[in-house]
Amino acid sequence: MYEFTWKVFKKTGNIDIYLLLKELEKEEHMMNTLPIADKPDVINYPVS
Repeated sequence: MYEFTWKVFKKTGNIDIYLLLKELEKEEHMMNTLPIADKPDVINYPVS
């Protein structure tokens, strides 16, 4: 999701997309700093 958002921002320069990008970065950083026991379970469903 991050890479797609970055590509859209790079092409458009849209400030809203940039702010979304920063939120994604913040969320990713928070997920990486949580102890393993506190991380939510992620279920990956196949895309058909």
